[in-house]
Formats: sequence, structure tokens, C-alpha cells
Amino acid sequence: MSIPAGANTRIILRLEMNKQIASFAQIAAVIGESGGDIVAIDVTRSDQVTTVRDITVNVYDKKHADLIVQAAGRLAGVRVLQVSDQTFLMHIGGKIEMTPKTPIKNRDDLSRVYTPGVAQVCLAIHEKPSRAHSLTIKRNTIAVVSDGSAVLGLGNIGPEAAMPVMEGKAVLFKQFAGVDAFPICLDTQDTDEIVRIVKALAPTFGGINLEDISAPRCFEIERRLIEDLDIPVFHDDQHGTAVVLLAGLLNAVKLVGKRLEDCKVVVCGIGAAGTACTKILMAAGVRNIVGVDRNGAIASGIPYENEAWSWYAEHTNPQRLTGSLSEVIAGADVFIGVSGPGVLKIDDLKKMAQDPIVFAMANPTPEILPEEAEPYVRVMATGRSDYPNQINNVLCFPGIFRGILDCRASRVTEEMKLAAAQAIATVVTEEELNEHYIIPSVFNHSVVERVREAVIKAAIESGVARKSVPANGKVIVSL
Repeated sequence: MSIPAGANTRIILRLEMNKQIASFAQIAAVIGESGGDIVAIDVTRSDQVTTVRDITVNVYDKKHADLIVQAAGRLAGVRVLQVSDQTFLMHIGGKIEMTPKTPIKNRDDLSRVYTPGVAQVCLAIHEKPSRAHSLTIKRNTIAVVSDGSAVLGLGNIGPEAAMPVMEGKAVLFKQFAGVDAFPICLDTQDTDEIVRIVKALAPTFGGINLEDISAPRCFEIERRLIEDLDIPVFHDDQHGTAVVLLAGLLNAVKLVGKRLEDCKVVVCGIGAAGTACTKILMAAGVRNIVGVDRNGAIASGIPYENEAWSWYAEHTNPQRLTGSLSEVIAGADVFIGVSGPGVLKIDDLKKMAQDPIVFAMANPTPEILPEEAEPYVRVMATGRSDYPNQINNVLCFPGIFRGILDCRASRVTEEMKLAAAQAIATVVTEEELNEHYIIPSVFNHSVVERVREAVIKAAIESGVARKSVPANGKVIVSL
């Protein structure tokens, strides 16, 4: 077995070796025969009988790593004490920390940062609560709130297990947009209690980013918080996905010479993301959308226990199509998948209209693999970073919240989301646009600023901005 070109996964094996029975040469040979590439060796402990070494090995995936660990563990006189990889090492102690902006060097600094000087700031805010936006972290801080009920593709794994994802989100907020985000994972999945807790936390934050909360509870939680709070509430699984989807689709239809409003769009997976994608497509002018879930197409006249599906049935599928995905996809210009692996077949692609556009966004395994779909589609996008055209929420949420905080928007309007999608789409120039590049990279530095500017402009036009922002981009602060 040899490591494929481009393999970049690295593990660290901590092995205890009985020097009277085994030798390092045997260990190295076994790792090499298993296809591993040793890049570093560190002795962590040694005595007359045993030695403990950390061996860093390049592998190409978890299955390969497990093979090497098993091979090393079978050697006489060798005991595997621990296995870690770069991802686990990055998470030790968490990925974020709190750092003061003002160092305290002497007693005078202490008196200004804390008592007695801080009292006058407290009284100023007490006199005029809106001053909290300029005199506290509220100005640049959002809460990333989850109950752990729908984490990535892992399902209901609980609040503790959700923390690494929420921490990661906070890292992205800071690195891409300079926004201070704090992960808050709640040990409850009761809708009323989540609403109550977030409302109680709201004075600390300038915005709320809801994350990985299962449908249909996420709809009610977001709706109630929007109604009750004077700061923006944004469920990224719904609206972040929808914004980036629309950005990619705007460029895709331009590439194939179609008009969005003339397209037949099939959406597979009518949960939080599927519903939000549908709503933003409707706002963008799409008239013919057919939603499909496990039981087939959602259509009016069919009773649904799910309130969200009842709404969906009344507002989509104008021809009242019924049947499975394979039946309703006939003649479709666009397929949007936010469902599960392998649900889209090659025979389905053959039924679509000329120059079909397929956004298979299920993670980690899309509805159909690009290599299978390529001969039958004109434009293909997924949610994965190892294929072209990644539909990634990171293109959306940093810039949206940067704009929201800078203009102190009271909420996120549909116009702001549409503006964000259009801004992302414009980052790809006419000269750059092709089948493998309809959406910019998350590392394109112009994305956040363009989204920020578009969101601020739309917020002002929508009447929800509470701060004016001058041309230099700095917020005008008034006490």
C-alpha cells in the first residue's frame, strides 16, 4: 500500500516498547509496509527496559490510520498508549480564548478598567441603555447558540459534543470578519426554555446566530426570538445555506443561458435548509419549485402534521405534482439536494432538462458523487471542499454579521439576504465564470467586504439600520 499524492493527514502514535523484545527498526518496518510515512520521532521517556516514543506518520485517511495502529499493536513487546491526529491536537483546550484589549500595568489602569472608574460607565449605560453598543463588547459580539440536536451530519449528539463545532464557528467569525463570537451550548431541547434563555442572554450580545437546532423546532425558536428581541437573530443552517445557494445558482443560470424565473427547481430534503432555500428562491423570482422528502413530492391537498410542510405545500408545486423524486424531476432545470447520500441516480439526471444544474449539498456524502454525475450535468456543486463549487456557509455568515453589527441592524430582512447572495455572486467575474467556478473560495478576501457593504445598504433601505456608516467603513459612534 502506498500513500496517494496529496495525502496530508497526520497521526501521532505514542508507543511503549520493551527494548529486550522489540526494536524501533521493527516498528518502522511495520509502519512502512502498511503504507505509512514516518516524518518525526520523539523519545518521551526511556529507562533500562522500556522506551516511549511519539512517532508522527503521514496517512491518507482514518481507515489507513487504523490499519497502521493495528499493525504496530500486533508487534511483540510493543504497546500502543495513545493515538492522536492534527485535528484532535488542534482541539486540546479548545480553539478560542478571551484576551483583554487593554493591559493593566499599574494601579491607575486598574482603577479605570475596574473600580472605581468603571462606575461612571455603568451609570452612563443605566441612563441610556443604547450606550451598551458603544461602551461594551455588545458592539462586536454575537452568541452562537445550539442545543446539539442537529450537529453537522451527526444528528442529536448533545450540547457537549456540539461545542467543537460552535468553537470552530467562533474562530471563523473572528478570522474572516473580526467578529467576536461566543459558543453557547444549552443543555435543553425544550423550545420554550431555549427561547427564555436566549432572551435572558441577549443584553450581552449584538446578535444571535442559531446553529444546529433540529427542525421543525428551529423555525419556532427563530420566529419567537425575532419577535421578542431588538437584535438580529439568524439561523445559519437555514439562511446561510440559502444565501450561498442562491449566489451559486445566480452564476450557474447565467452560465447556461437560462433565466432563474423560468427554471423548474426540485428541492430534495424539506427541513430547515430546504425550506429556507425555497423561500429565498421564491424571493429571487423562481415560480416553479417542487419539494420532495422521504414520502415523495409535497403538494397542496395532502394533509401534513408538520406545520412547515403545510406551508410549503400551499406555496410551491404549482402543478401539484405527486410521486417520488425520480418522477417529479422530469424536465427540471435545477436539482437542489439538502437530504442524504445517494438519493439522486444517473437515470434521474437523464430526465432533467438540457444543461442541468445539480447542487448536491448533503454532507459528507452528496446525493450523487460529482464523478458519477459529470457526464450528465452542465454545472455541479456540493458542500465539500475537495470538489469544485463548494456551497459553504462561511461565504455568508461572517460578512452578514459584520454588516449587521456595523450598522446596528435590528433584524435580518429578506432584502439583506438577497443582497448578500448577489454580492457573493459578483465576486466571480465574467472572465472567471465557468462550470467549475461559479462560487468564490472562502479564502477570497473580497467576499466579506462585499457582503458587508451590500447588507448595510439593504439594511438602510429596509429601515432596520440604527447606525449610519460613512464611506471609510468606520461606524459613527454617538453617546
